[in-house]
Amino acid sequence: MIVDSIKNADKYFAMHKNFAKAFEFIRSQDLANMPVGKFEVDGREVHGFVSEKEGATRETTKFESHKNYIDIQVCPKGKEEYGWKPLEKCIPSIDGYLPEKDAFYYKESAEINFIIEAGEFAIFYPEDVHSAGVGEGIVKKLVLKVKI
Repeated sequence: MIVDSIKNADKYFAMHKNFAKAFEFIRSQDLANMPVGKFEVDGREVHGFVSEKEGATRETTKFESHKNYIDIQVCPKGKEEYGWKPLEKCIPSIDGYLPEKDAFYYKESAEINFIIEAGEFAIFYPEDVHSAGVGEGIVKKLVLKVKI
């Protein structure tokens, strides 16, 4: 897991062949005004979505990991709370792998909780079990999926 400011994203470009492309897309957007919906940046290599939903609680948010994609999650405005726990400390997925969502879901609680605000991001690798969307009121989020 990585948490940082979008202005520092260049430091992470060497970590994956598509991180530069993903962050160039992020930096090119008016994040606070992006419309809700799905989009492609580079086909299935880099794609994502914007959502706006009523904020969840730590108890109601889904705890998940992915097999084929790295998540880059951005807070376009306001703030959002995340939870994290290493995969090796989690009990196996409750539903098995769901390929249509590239997701495993867990009945877990976070080892670490943290907040990101507008202009910040979190990167979650397959070994990073995470929850998101915790907040008050409407939580807007941008998620980029970067193929491993």
